[in-house]
Order: sequence, then structure tokens, then C-alpha cells
Amino acid sequence: MSENPSTFRYTAEHEWIELRGDVARVGITDFAQAALGDIVYVQLPTIGQSIKAGAVCGEVESTKSVSEIYAPVDGKILQVNELLNSQPELINGDPFGQGWLFEVAAPNAAVFENLLSSEAYGDITQH
Repeated sequence: MSENPSTFRYTAEHEWIELRGDVARVGITDFAQAALGDIVYVQLPTIGQSIKAGAVCGEVESTKSVSEIYAPVDGKILQVNELLNSQPELINGDPFGQGWLFEVAAPNAAVFENLLSSEAYGDITQH
């Protein structure tokens, strides 16, 4: 299992968020992709869609199950990872890189800081 990047923030629902200037990139964690197994389909939000923190904004389908994607923050979808339409397995191979899901307008710093640190997220994934 790969290390959770320390500069990212995390949710208890296994999403990660990385601030990139005025954009926040979102994906699912290595822990989540490993639990799901081979990912075969991803339903992403649409560009321009407004999302609310904690609300379902998409889903990931694997050979084992279907799992909902929850928005880690409020915001407007700026970009989606179109590669996942034809290559959903990128999430399995590189969940913190090429397997990103979507980008939203960056939340204010306080919202970002209130999400879980890599250490706190690591604590909840240890069984």
C-alpha cells in the first residue's frame, strides 16, 4: 500500500483533496481502491455542477461492488479526469496521480485544514 501524501487532506469516506493554487484536485485513496478491487467504471460529476461537502457526487464501480464518491468540500466542478472514461483502472494503478477524479474551485484554507491530515486518516484505516 502506498503512503498517503502528507500535503493532501482526507475524508473519513476515503477521498483525498490536494490544493493546487486556486483549484482543489480530488480522488479516492489507495486504501479505498485496494478495498474496492479492480475498478471497471467511474461516474464523475459534470463540469459546472455545484457539489456540497458530504453529498454523493459520483460513483466507482469495481468487480466487487459499487461505491459512492462523496464531495470533500463545497464547490463547483471545474474539470473531470476524462481518461477515466476509457481507463478506470488508472485509479487502481495511481490513485494519488493519474487516477484523480475531478477538480473544484479551491475551498478556503480553514475548510481544507478541517479535513483529516495524512496521519489522522492513517489512524482510521488501521484495523
